[in-house]
Amino acid sequence: MTRKTFMRNMAFGAAAAAFPGFAAPQPAKTDEIRAVLLHLGSNMWSKYSTKLRTDEAIWRKATDHLRAKGMNMVLIDVGEGVVYPSHPEIAAEDAWSPEKLKAELARLRGMGLEPIPKLNFSATHDAWLKDYQRMVSTKKYYQVCQDVIVDLAEIFGHPRFFHLGYDEETANHQSGQEYVVVRRGELWWHDFLWFIKTTENAGMRPWIWSDYGWHHPEFISRCPKSVLQSNWYYDEDGEGFDLATVKKPYLKLYLELDKAGFDQIPGGSNWASSYWRNKGHATNKTSIGGLVKFCREHIRPEFRKGFLMGSWVQCETEKDYSVIEEGIDLFAAALNQ
Repeated sequence: MTRKTFMRNMAFGAAAAAFPGFAAPQPAKTDEIRAVLLHLGSNMWSKYSTKLRTDEAIWRKATDHLRAKGMNMVLIDVGEGVVYPSHPEIAAEDAWSPEKLKAELARLRGMGLEPIPKLNFSATHDAWLKDYQRMVSTKKYYQVCQDVIVDLAEIFGHPRFFHLGYDEETANHQSGQEYVVVRRGELWWHDFLWFIKTTENAGMRPWIWSDYGWHHPEFISRCPKSVLQSNWYYDEDGEGFDLATVKKPYLKLYLELDKAGFDQIPGGSNWASSYWRNKGHATNKTSIGGLVKFCREHIRPEFRKGFLMGSWVQCETEKDYSVIEEGIDLFAAALNQ
């Protein structure tokens, strides 16, 4: 769905609000994307949970709160959380049916929220693929991945974006796993570009995490400009946002992407690394504010399409919800500063 279509649907919903029982959309006050990542599925790490861990009451509270705080997009990490028409064997127990997910997407749109699908095709975060995660770069793998991308395109009504994940595919990030897969060199590029083409053929714009560019300078010249970039920086080591003192390449990539003319949606979080936890902080309350300020100062407005917040917890327990709620509150404060 294009932005024009999305906005037309919102206008139609407002006109229909006079009918009893109709939940009228609340038009966003800005064209800036203000997105929050929520997890329907949870198997993006090393082990497969056979149970769907999403509590629907927590999910509803989270989506209601992010809309109340002025967000306009929900990035949904689907994973094993839906029964794919082409591959139902991937789904967890109690996974949502396509019809149930469609109904929830309609509810979100009725609130003025744009739902966008996400799967993660990084070999570090693809446990949701079940047995197919051990078939990376094979003919069967490509077919299954294409099938589920097309399935979600249909379920989501052909959204304008599709997030492919594609982060942290390194041996270090899989050091605790029993089965390690890392694509390198031209194989990495072959598969990455295959996913880009497959997503575009399904009528959606590919969206990725950009961290491959931290340690691979060729990323800037070889990645197609059509790919929407979410470089992420959570100030994991407490280095802050001063380019003169930050030692790691994370912040610098925002500037390199901007110089090259990539559209960006910078990603932030209130997730606390071991650095912050060792200082007694259960969450990181400062990084999202610093990120928004830095990116507004260093990314040209025509390439800065918005921002993304992910708290990296499930919608499973009240404790999870408190982290999500805090993240949304911190995000809203940062956007409105």
